[in-house]
Amino acid sequence: MSEDTPLSPPSGEPASPDTLPPETKLTATKQRWAQEGRFLTGRIAQPAAERLPPGQHLVTDWPVLDLGLQPEVPLHTFRLDIKGLVTERLSLDWAAFTALPQSRMVSDIHCVTTWSRYDNAWDGVSTLDLLARIDPPPEARFVMLRSFDGYATNVPLEDFASEHAILAHSWQGQPLTREHGGPLRLVIPHLYFWKSAKWLRAIEFMAEDKAGFWERRGYHMRGDPWTEERYSDD
Repeated sequence: MSEDTPLSPPSGEPASPDTLPPETKLTATKQRWAQEGRFLTGRIAQPAAERLPPGQHLVTDWPVLDLGLQPEVPLHTFRLDIKGLVTERLSLDWAAFTALPQSRMVSDIHCVTTWSRYDNAWDGVSTLDLLARIDPPPEARFVMLRSFDGYATNVPLEDFASEHAILAHSWQGQPLTREHGGPLRLVIPHLYFWKSAKWLRAIEFMAEDKAGFWERRGYHMRGDPWTEERYSDD
């Protein structure tokens, strides 16, 4: 999860794509929240009239929830792999990624642990610009985001393709810090922030939906804050 993402092993080496992050106290706590339905209000908000989704509270800082470690991803070793159902597989180093068209997005973010933060300025590559570059076929309907720490989360392609979604390398005009997912994270502001994977290493296009790390542990397959899609039964 973006601000709850399980992190890399103590060795500092990136986890392999098939290695799951270890079970932790945070994992157990969040699974219990899913079982208990914590934070649900039962209230239906009106997005056109309200800026803060139900069950959320506004913060001015940027909370960090992690397991005590963050993967270090030097720019000279960075790779972003684009794979799965695509017309052309890509493996972009940092220079190739930053050579793609650059955009700035300003958006609010909403964490499933109930905090929200307004007016975040992101710089990076619009997901629409990336999709224009790779041109996935019609059968590609879902996306799996994979991180350097072994974390993964799934989103429908239509959410990944939101006009406000961005592969962000900077926040408020400065490079993303390691604790917030630098050098690269996804930001899909209209979904809960666990869907905005930090330390992004691969984007896989799929025909069928598959559960990611938190989704296998009781969290919703989509995660819309406005309808409180926090857990699998919501």
